[in-house]
Amino acid sequence: MSRHVLVVGAGPGGLTAAALLAKAGLRVTVVERLPHIGGRTSTFAVQGFRFDHGPTFFHYPQVLESILNGLGYDLWRELRLVQLDPHYRLVFGGGGEMLSTPNVDRMEKEIARVCPQDAGRLRQFLIDNRHKLEKFKPFLETPFDSWRDTIHPKMVQLLPVVKPWRCLDSELGRYFSDQRVRLAFSFQSKYLGMSPFECPSLFTILAFLEYEYGVFHPIGGCGAVTVALARIAQRLGAEIRLGEPVKQVLFDGRKAVGIRTEQKEYQADAIVINADFARAMNRMVPDGLRRRWTDRKLDKKTMSCSAFMMYLGVRGIYDRVAHHTIYVAKDYQRNMDDIGHRHRLSDDPSFYLQNACVTDASLAPEARSTLYVLVPVTHRSPHVSWDQEKLRYRNLVLKKLADVGIEDVESRIVYERVLTPDDWDTGFELHKGSVFGLAHSWSQMLHLRPRNRFEELDSVYLVGGSTHPGSGLPVIFESARISSRLLLNDLGIPIPWDQKLTAAAAVGVA
Repeated sequence: MSRHVLVVGAGPGGLTAAALLAKAGLRVTVVERLPHIGGRTSTFAVQGFRFDHGPTFFHYPQVLESILNGLGYDLWRELRLVQLDPHYRLVFGGGGEMLSTPNVDRMEKEIARVCPQDAGRLRQFLIDNRHKLEKFKPFLETPFDSWRDTIHPKMVQLLPVVKPWRCLDSELGRYFSDQRVRLAFSFQSKYLGMSPFECPSLFTILAFLEYEYGVFHPIGGCGAVTVALARIAQRLGAEIRLGEPVKQVLFDGRKAVGIRTEQKEYQADAIVINADFARAMNRMVPDGLRRRWTDRKLDKKTMSCSAFMMYLGVRGIYDRVAHHTIYVAKDYQRNMDDIGHRHRLSDDPSFYLQNACVTDASLAPEARSTLYVLVPVTHRSPHVSWDQEKLRYRNLVLKKLADVGIEDVESRIVYERVLTPDDWDTGFELHKGSVFGLAHSWSQMLHLRPRNRFEELDSVYLVGGSTHPGSGLPVIFESARISSRLLLNDLGIPIPWDQKLTAAAAVGVA
């Protein structure tokens, strides 16, 4: 009889792991709390409108393409992906704007509109980050099981490349003198829920990936990605059970042997946890079994930001507004400090707007469109009462939309849904409402992050944004591949989807 693996959570990491493990011949059962797959990477439909709950950017498709190729599937057949050009429009509260494009010649002209002397530095930025990604990529594809992996000679040789002593904004200062241009290449740190004034300089590669490999829109929304992953996992033999919250992980000593849901108990040879890490530990694993990640220690960890969300179905189409627009507050550093340190709400917040119907008419009824508005805000804090602030902030955000060309929006709204950090906490089971999990400071990266083969417990593996390599869809897919390799190696099962993988790379840094 084949070994049985339980996957807790049907998010993108859990579904990817389920497909990889099923391909290896394991009996795989995915147990999901919600009545639908995808977690935050899912869509919801109402009154003919379709909205992504969470991620709307799909970039660096090469990771998922590689994984699906190993499973015998073609990414470009499973998903309809439209490459965007421009990627997005940037509007600076301090004046000026820029259309971000993968065309280098045009992008130089866009930079010159803001700061002529910075335009000539773009190509060197791309060259240097191409080199950085090439050198660091092997370490994003392998686990970090201990501090010894961090002092591996190849890792030490990387120090002059990744510059751990610099923050993202400081590193960009080597290329671009104008703060607005630096923000065009650093706002991507919000994909990690961090400020560019604190985010490690390694993450200049986030902007580079967009310019090198493009930004895509999956037709139907990013939720189409998890639908495709679920379809593939099921074709490979995985079972997916929805609407079944996991109440407890079952142990024999420190070894996980199963789970208990509201419906039944399941036995397993290994467990993959794709739920929010902090919440999963709090709710599913007895505190006494954890030493490094106790509830008390988790409360002291630095969490990423949360998001104030508005999903609007409106009459008409804003056909002169870009698919993606980022508004950058006039005092961006103060806005970031409000979020990460003062834990208060900014009066001039930065925000992101998706106007996807200019690309994908399937998301709304005829002559109507969807607007998705994300405002980065502090995670849950005693300094902000959302019961008192929700309506005020909703009105503020609607007025701010005029700054990016969304005029007269309130009179055109036919559907509206608002989510606050409280909703992310209670509705999506995210610790403190933190939508990106643990922050990506150096003190919470590599071996200092919860490890793919979870170090506290036997037969437990982690996937998702709070384990290595971190947040963002491409690296979440990679976390699933890393953890699946480790699990199969531990069970002595050949890896059928990665024939080129060396034995050393399967268990640690090669």
